[in-house]
Amino acid sequence: MPEPHRPFRWDLVRPDRLGTLLEDTPPPDLWYLDDLVECAGLVLARSGDSDLRFVGRSADSVFDLLSGALEHTSWRDRLHQVPLSVFGSYRITDAELPQLRANLTALGVSPHALATGRPTAFVDLVHEGSTYTNLHRVLRDWIEDERVAWDVVRRRLRFIGITRRRKTSPKTWRWHQHAEWTADLPASAIRNVSLDWGVWGWFGDRQPKLTRSFPSTRWADESVARPRHDERTRAALAEALAVVEAGRQRRKQLVAVLCEEPAIREPWLRGLVNELRA
Repeated sequence: MPEPHRPFRWDLVRPDRLGTLLEDTPPPDLWYLDDLVECAGLVLARSGDSDLRFVGRSADSVFDLLSGALEHTSWRDRLHQVPLSVFGSYRITDAELPQLRANLTALGVSPHALATGRPTAFVDLVHEGSTYTNLHRVLRDWIEDERVAWDVVRRRLRFIGITRRRKTSPKTWRWHQHAEWTADLPASAIRNVSLDWGVWGWFGDRQPKLTRSFPSTRWADESVARPRHDERTRAALAEALAVVEAGRQRRKQLVAVLCEEPAIREPWLRGLVNELRA
């Protein structure tokens, strides 16, 4: 198997190696914070007590806020990022597949890992769902190649789509209703969280990101493991650090969101709420 690679990202919960990197960087404007806390709480409540794996970069702020909020709880090691860019109609080639599988294995996403341990909930901003479509195809084929029992894995997967908030009606377009692969999973495996249109656009289209996009052309590129120090990256770093700190400060607001969800009747979420209140 090839050597795995992943883009460099600072540890924002324990940022002890930043030095003077953020000197002269303007403080960020977290104008979206209330919406972010609500979104993060809903993602957490709808995870089904699964480990959360954030696909790509779009939901970085949800990951960062929860990293701060859950820092001193039993959930502190249950948040993970899966650097990956496979949206649209792109089909992964046979030549690219070994490197992709090596990268995913190093991130804890392999047929064996998905079949054992805690269940997995993938999290991403969703427009039409092409990233999830491609990820499901990769995992389904890989599971078959490894002869891991799909019937075991399918009950341990969840896909949480963060969607743009729209007016609800019988004619509302819903991504999962147009993705044939979702029929391969239990109905409970697909969950959605709606987010204000402008906030969704910021996270998905305009927000500076700490890491480069990670398409197939970079999967084997060793240089992605080196940190960047350009102005845009420093701005992204300042914003991400502020979001982590906001997670620490907004636990009470997060708890309020969790307590409004049906899952609060389940022991795992009540236990987490008690930890957040401590």
